[in-house]
Amino acid sequence: MPRPTAAQLAYGSCTVIFSTLAMLLLSQTSSGLGVVVIALSALVLGLLVAMTVPVPKPATPTASVARPASVTLSEHRVPVQRETVAVAGASEPVRERA
Repeated sequence: MPRPTAAQLAYGSCTVIFSTLAMLLLSQTSSGLGVVVIALSALVLGLLVAMTVPVPKPATPTASVARPASVTLSEHRVPVQRETVAVAGASEPVRERA
């Protein structure tokens, strides 16, 4: 069974606290049984919220990243002749002191 994440604990706890306060204020109950029913319903609501928070999934390698075992280094070919790129605005070669 996976352990709850920090986000699940935070969302569940906040839901329990705020829903309990809201239901107590809106119902204006003064009996002990009413307070117990509200507290239990808030606890169930908090558990529901905590369990529905999306859990991050572990990263899986994609097919484009993984290289098949049959590929060898000889299959990777380098061009024999490479082209040089001219720099814009350079009319003469760069000269350095020897």
